[in-house]
Amino acid sequence: MVTRRKVLRLAILAAVIYCVSILRSQPSSWQAGPFTKHNSNPIISPRGLGWESKAVYNPELSPTVWPLGTFTKFLDNPIIAAQGSSWESKAVYNPAAWTDGSVVWMLYRAENRPNASVPNDRSVSRVGLARSIDGIHFEREREPVLFPTEPYEFPGGVEDPRVVRVGQLFYLTYTAYDGKLARLCVATSSDLRLWRKHGVLFPSLGWTKSGAILTRPIRNLYWMYFGDTSLYLAYSADLIKWTALQQPVLQPRPGNWDSRLVEPGPPPMVTRDGIVLIYNGANNQLVYGVGQALFALDDPSRCLARTDQPFLRPEAHLEKHGQVRNVVFAEGLVAFNGKLMLYFGMGDSGLGVATAPLAP
Repeated sequence: MVTRRKVLRLAILAAVIYCVSILRSQPSSWQAGPFTKHNSNPIISPRGLGWESKAVYNPELSPTVWPLGTFTKFLDNPIIAAQGSSWESKAVYNPAAWTDGSVVWMLYRAENRPNASVPNDRSVSRVGLARSIDGIHFEREREPVLFPTEPYEFPGGVEDPRVVRVGQLFYLTYTAYDGKLARLCVATSSDLRLWRKHGVLFPSLGWTKSGAILTRPIRNLYWMYFGDTSLYLAYSADLIKWTALQQPVLQPRPGNWDSRLVEPGPPPMVTRDGIVLIYNGANNQLVYGVGQALFALDDPSRCLARTDQPFLRPEAHLEKHGQVRNVVFAEGLVAFNGKLMLYFGMGDSGLGVATAPLAP
């Protein structure tokens, strides 16, 4: 006698057999495809300076090892020189640089030539902006983007910019000079043109200059190398308010090419070997050069090594006989078109570039 339970089992078995037969009638593979890449890739790339401008290449994530380069100066330096009769008529030098992967943006110090017919007229430092699609030939903005507005910026002006980008903001360190005291300051911008000043970073320290910010946090803090005789370190949670450590992390070396002073160059770069800081130095005769120092990734105050000799020296006529003699002074570094491009001041008079291949 067929029970209800047996009927139910037979019905379930029949349903299973039917489902299996349906599945077997479908294509043998569940995978979609095959796929073929389009010849015109990429179809979307970073652009502009806004929300979708993230760099194609981030130099702080570079596999490059220490020391960076062998750097070669561009034969046709200077790539930017003084021009006109206004705010950049006397000299241009000491450039910062940033790239979005398609354009190199440069912020540079410029000085006007004093008007001899105006009593007590003097040179004032301002910061100009330029852009380039090849890293060599730059188109300049007509007006400066940073200029003196605060009491502590007169009469000397605003000097020696260094720039980084964190999130959606650019952070610019610069020196304000009132004719007697140099003070390290910071400003922010979303487009490199309009800047909001946040004031003096270390009011209690007196004379301070040259801030180079590491944009990768270490122990949940940002770090900045600064100073223009010995090199010091400061930390910050927000990139605006900074606390300086008391002890120097890099000092002049008696009898060496950097025996008189050391000063940060461009923002430091993270590599496989550690934090690489390109720095400027001068000997007792005030002949400047550019060298490199390596700091520990887990402790940015601990110097692991530094180069015995500068990799850039004053050689060209403008470097040896500019308004300040025997000066090469680096402040801008970008990875662009498969090369490291180092931008530097020439004798406090013009702007030069040196390039090095990126390490694999």
